[in-house]
Amino acid sequence: MGIHQRSETIDIAKVKELSKLEGDFLARKETRDAELAKIIKGEDDRLLLIIGPCSSDNEEAVLDYANRLAKLQEEVKDKIFMVMRVYTAKPRTNGDGYKGLMHQPDTSKLPDLINGIAAVRHLHYRVITETGLTTADEMLYSANYSLVDDLVSYHAIGARSVEDQEHRFVASGIDAPTGMKNPTSGNLNVMFNAVYAAQNKQNFMYRSAEVDTDGNPLAHVILRGATNEHGENVPNYYYDDLLKAIAKYEKMGLQNPFIVIDTNHDNSGKQFLEQIRIVRQTLINRDWNEKVNQYVRGFMIESYLEDGRQDSPEVYGKSITDPCLGWDKTEKMIREIHTTLSHGHLKH
Repeated sequence: MGIHQRSETIDIAKVKELSKLEGDFLARKETRDAELAKIIKGEDDRLLLIIGPCSSDNEEAVLDYANRLAKLQEEVKDKIFMVMRVYTAKPRTNGDGYKGLMHQPDTSKLPDLINGIAAVRHLHYRVITETGLTTADEMLYSANYSLVDDLVSYHAIGARSVEDQEHRFVASGIDAPTGMKNPTSGNLNVMFNAVYAAQNKQNFMYRSAEVDTDGNPLAHVILRGATNEHGENVPNYYYDDLLKAIAKYEKMGLQNPFIVIDTNHDNSGKQFLEQIRIVRQTLINRDWNEKVNQYVRGFMIESYLEDGRQDSPEVYGKSITDPCLGWDKTEKMIREIHTTLSHGHLKH
């Protein structure tokens, strides 16, 4: 019984030297980060897509996907801004299963977190430097934030972490957009309280020291659906759900109101093809109601090279966690979004 230390204490500065952005690469990232901040603040009306694999398990497949996405980003950049999902730590409800690149840099071998951290930084670094895209990751372990804060441009707080005070308080010290998902119960109060906590200054113990934070005005909500007591999916991307979320924003007076729709998870029931329909329906709702258009300005989409999922990494570019939309359908969907934004849906 107990906790047993398996490694030396990590030297954060030394780890960061392994994959450090400099020169033109750093300047490019800073430019894109500034653009992203303007989108969250409503100063840039482009639609935000946080898009990519459910989990980044294979470096070459992820880079293959990233290069395709970067080329498409250039084609649609007047209407769409994309940040690539490079998710490297995966929450497991009961602790079993693949926990991401950070835990297991080689899926055929035992967990190895020290090499996993190096692999995580290396992958983010390669995506940024080889494609010009910037990246998103889930802050599953709040203590690990300082290991990737110089590389990751968008942080997500998951449905199982959003009620945790340390995640909320660390988010208040992040100087990048941070999306707070609704919990698996679907309780909007929990999610909005998390955003409130993240947007305000906090004082707490972190990494064995007392710290103060400045507050993160770029914290915002992600609607990802819910699961009821019967194990049934309860989506929350419908028109009335959006109006309820907007009313919460207005009542609480939060900064930079911004809503992202997670098109997979409990919104789709993990039926990956439903992501296309959810995007279409949301675009119609945006066109129909000016407030929805003003507040709902992003999608989180799970997409990889091949459709669906597999239990073990046998097919190149196919998810080993949640099912993803394959590249051909992803490309078609993004072009459809671009056309819709360029020409509009309805006349009313």
